[in-house]
Amino acid sequence: MKKWHLIIDVEKCVDCNNCFMSCKDEHVDNDWPGYTWPQPRHGHRWINIMRAERGQYPLVDVAYRPTPCMHCADAPCIHASKGSITKRADGIVMIDPVKAKGQQEVVNACPYQAIWWNQEQEVPQKCTLCAHLLDQGWKQPRCVQACPTGALRAVCADDTEMSRICTAEKLEVLQPEANTQPSVFYKNLYRFNKCFIGGSIAANRKGIVDCIEGAKVTLLQGKDKLAETITDTFGDFKFDQLAKNSGKYVIQVQKPGFSAAEVTLELTSSTNIGTIYLS
Repeated sequence: MKKWHLIIDVEKCVDCNNCFMSCKDEHVDNDWPGYTWPQPRHGHRWINIMRAERGQYPLVDVAYRPTPCMHCADAPCIHASKGSITKRADGIVMIDPVKAKGQQEVVNACPYQAIWWNQEQEVPQKCTLCAHLLDQGWKQPRCVQACPTGALRAVCADDTEMSRICTAEKLEVLQPEANTQPSVFYKNLYRFNKCFIGGSIAANRKGIVDCIEGAKVTLLQGKDKLAETITDTFGDFKFDQLAKNSGKYVIQVQKPGFSAAEVTLELTSSTNIGTIYLS
């Protein structure tokens, strides 16, 4: 049985909010009988774009993570809903607004904070993946259609095909420890939830500070060599996809004609170690 999935590439999202606005355009003041009641004009973000800033000036990385309903196979909201929330055969999780009226508790049941409370109508609401459009033959929901960078993709595939795609594209899910089996997968999620160590290599030659291009920079943890890179034209280097609070690291720098340098640091979050000067 084929099911609907979303693939979101964090690296391609530029925070343009086209997805957010298209969702508003589709659902604000529009009642879709059998699917959902109108979305409030303000307060709801059925696709919520989260922002993460890593590093320190001047080495800063900003990433954006669109976050809709995960349409989980084992959805906590379903367990808390007393029958008002169901999962369709095509994988889309739906809230029946009539049955769910007054059930504010299902908002707190979602570990992804993807369910919103409509105070006026007293009903929980969320992304429907534009099921009313897909049922009419649309190939993608409005948010995917509106994305100009290709950060959002809708895929209708069976479990075997989706598993192949996940492996080939190295996809991840949010909060895997929640064991909800989401139908929304992320690419390049490290931009949001991992750390980097970066810096610059320079040297003072005859009173002039020069960037050192082509220096070999090695990252070690204990006795293990984790990665190696070469500085760019500006003398910059960067090691990414490191876990937060992952302990002590050693940076070693080598460049023919200069003495070697070494820096030790404790990594808690993304860190710009500044400039390492060779002599």
